[in-house]
Amino acid sequence: MKLEQQYIDLYYEAEELLRAKSTRQFNAYRSKAIADFREQGFPTRKQENYKYTNISQYFETDYGLNLNRLNIPVNPYEVFKCDVPNMSTSLYFVVNDMFYNKALPTYNLPKGVIFCGLNEAYEKYPHLVEPYYCKLADTATDGITAFNTAFAQDGVFFYVPEGVVVEKPIQLVNILRADVNFMVNRRMLIVIEDGAQAKLLVCDHAMDDKDFLATQVTEVFVGKNATLDIYELEETHTRTVRISNLYAKQEASSNLLLNEITLHNGVTRNTTEVSLVGEGAETYLCGMAIADKKQHVDNNTSIKHIAPNCNSKELYKYVLDNQAVGAFAGMVLVCPGAQHTNSQMTNRNLCATREARMYTQPQLEIYADDVKCGHGSTVGQLDENALFYMRARGIPEKEARLLLMFAFVNEVVDTIRLDALKDRLHHLVEKRFRGDLARCQGCSICKEL
Repeated sequence: MKLEQQYIDLYYEAEELLRAKSTRQFNAYRSKAIADFREQGFPTRKQENYKYTNISQYFETDYGLNLNRLNIPVNPYEVFKCDVPNMSTSLYFVVNDMFYNKALPTYNLPKGVIFCGLNEAYEKYPHLVEPYYCKLADTATDGITAFNTAFAQDGVFFYVPEGVVVEKPIQLVNILRADVNFMVNRRMLIVIEDGAQAKLLVCDHAMDDKDFLATQVTEVFVGKNATLDIYELEETHTRTVRISNLYAKQEASSNLLLNEITLHNGVTRNTTEVSLVGEGAETYLCGMAIADKKQHVDNNTSIKHIAPNCNSKELYKYVLDNQAVGAFAGMVLVCPGAQHTNSQMTNRNLCATREARMYTQPQLEIYADDVKCGHGSTVGQLDENALFYMRARGIPEKEARLLLMFAFVNEVVDTIRLDALKDRLHHLVEKRFRGDLARCQGCSICKEL
């Protein structure tokens, strides 16, 4: 516990500052969170849910933290010119772990829709934040969630009132920016009320060539007959560690699509836990990872079917080159009484070299007798027969391999329900396979990497 004790000591040394620079909603949970962190510590490979990623080693670096909430000297609206052709989004930024509100553009969000920093949200709309914040993210069961809750000071609040349809997609860009090795701890709270609809694109970028560690805890509430799409796209660099825990709760007849795409990273660990508590709810979890060098991507998912007549589908695909490591662990739990559950989990993986490693663990626990559930997982290499067929028709071997890998992951990209974003990702994926960093057009941040 020596490593953990350093952070515990830091917490108590800075507790007064943490509380002074945060609102009451954050401070209400700090004491319990640090006590839970003291009890659990950082996750280790001895824990079943973390056995493929040694989380604790990434906290050994001497990171800086912006506990005093100093403004970072960058205007993302001036330096970040990344866009998706033919798709107009409402664009917002988080710089490190602070919601950027210095030069907000004027967007005509539908009446009642709120997209702002969590601190600002609590000051203006405490009745909308208090019923939800820290209600799904249990600090007693996960060391990273406890650590994040103890240190987080800001984040994002996204609220869509009952029956409102947000036609224009909202894009949130998380930018890591620092002159020293740096840690950020941010939160997201998403509340989609009954009958509402929205689409959210979250992009992660790193501006400086420093060691970054980012923890993020997201809580998602999807009301009855509501629809929510969340697309997460990571394009950072090899010195970045991203640890994301997402907790979602779905009411009756709701629909949630979550697509997690890792195009460039250092170490990524995504935990996704979804509870279907209302009858007729539908969940679609999917993800894709393209990794080479010594990059590491670990996706751990859990879908809990509590109510009857619910559907869930999972599709995750990895392409690993060089000495990259991938991991996928998926659990579908069908609780007693969740009759007529329909669930399908699929994990497909390509290892382009003998040094690449893929760990896969699909799991089912079923406590109801009238269900339709299945899972499948494969790890292999490119189809040599298909490769030979293409080369025999004049396609160079390198190009043939690229085409086969592109076709392999195409199924995940096609789950996206925004045509412009889907087209853009086809382009980015192709660039990634050709060895580019998938840099976005017109983005001066990416050009500095």
